Amino acid sequence: MADASNAGNDHKLQIWQVNKDRLTWMHQKIADTPRILNQTAGKSSCSIFKVPQSFIDVNGRCYQPHIVSVGPFHRGDPRLKMIEEHKWRFLGGLLKRTAAKGLNLENYLEAVQPLESQARDCYSTAIDLSADEFVELLVLDGCFVIELFRKFAGVVAFDADDPLLSLSWIYSFFLRDLIRLENQIPLFILQRLFDLTLISESSPNLVNLILKFFNNALQRSDEFVNSRRNVTGKHLLDLLRSTFIPTGYDEGNETNRSNTNVIQCISKLRRAGIRLETSENDSFLAVEFNRGTIRMPTITIDDFMSSFLLNCVAYEQCHRWCSKHVTTYATLLDCLINTAKDVEYLCDRNIVENYFGTDAEVAKFINNLGKDVSFDIDMCYLSGLFDEVNDYYRNHWHVHWASFKYTYFNTPWSFISALAAFILLVLTVAQTFYTVLGYVRPPA
Repeated sequence: MADASNAGNDHKLQIWQVNKDRLTWMHQKIADTPRILNQTAGKSSCSIFKVPQSFIDVNGRCYQPHIVSVGPFHRGDPRLKMIEEHKWRFLGGLLKRTAAKGLNLENYLEAVQPLESQARDCYSTAIDLSADEFVELLVLDGCFVIELFRKFAGVVAFDADDPLLSLSWIYSFFLRDLIRLENQIPLFILQRLFDLTLISESSPNLVNLILKFFNNALQRSDEFVNSRRNVTGKHLLDLLRSTFIPTGYDEGNETNRSNTNVIQCISKLRRAGIRLETSENDSFLAVEFNRGTIRMPTITIDDFMSSFLLNCVAYEQCHRWCSKHVTTYATLLDCLINTAKDVEYLCDRNIVENYFGTDAEVAKFINNLGKDVSFDIDMCYLSGLFDEVNDYYRNHWHVHWASFKYTYFNTPWSFISALAAFILLVLTVAQTFYTVLGYVRPPA
């Protein structure tokens, strides 16, 4: 019997043999470097990311270019071929203009080549381009973006029949495409090319040109734009985002950590006596709470701002080294807004200007904006405001008095009904009093 058992075991050992080809494949996979999310993605130098699929599932193509590609992620997309051809035209015009400085195309490539490795480290995904191809891409896209800024600022004249100027619909697509997270090149590349191709020292600096280009959509004051001319950023999206972070609204640190919770929606806050009013500030992030009133600057929700907010949130979620200001603000809006009625109230208070669609569409956009985001609420820049609002909301005296006012004095009809009921009550009490008085002191 023992011999039979050993024979069976030997038979099993003979059946199971390691597949040498499979073993080699496994060792190769172990040795391979991740490419979709490469090793540099966790470093502070990495700032241009492929957006997570979970965000794309909710918000669709809001993170991908619709008309022009910038950088390697969407290079060669046949849908973007029309503007790709004009990039070369813009580069040719720039070369003609800088020939007076003795510059040629080789000088452009030589200026960017030392930054090639540093630029690669800015991308979360491995770039399947040789060093020469990648440098060519950076020069072509970088010069196109800079020329676009110069032309729209009037520093360089547009050709009278330039289709990129005469077709008015193109400009709005440029605005949105140039702030998409997947459609960026490092700002230091733009700065190198800008400095190289600068003709006049009296021309606006690069940041000023960038802010003026986007200000056609944001409509911020010239004083504000000029005050931000020295702001910095990793790329165009980060630069524009940085201009909205107001002074004095810094995020917390470990020493002042508190047990913070999100706040209630507008309808519940109003029942507790908390009001919402508009405030004057160039940044919609500058939200304040004082004596039962949340004061919020006006924010215009349109196609550009919706794209900007979505891409800022995606950037803050992917880049652990940047602040989470826009994510925090998105969470605030998501807390306040549950229904179209909430959006209607914010519009009535001039806190939201709706050029996006119906109130229901804005409510859906806001709810999707705050979906699946993560941040440390105890450390966010609005943690103090959340705490103060919640403390006020939990104050029973405020809640009962506000609920009484909301129920009986919120509309003219409810006020009239309450007044009629009060008068009826007074008359009833008076009638009862005189009836009782007639029994106690009957007339002589």
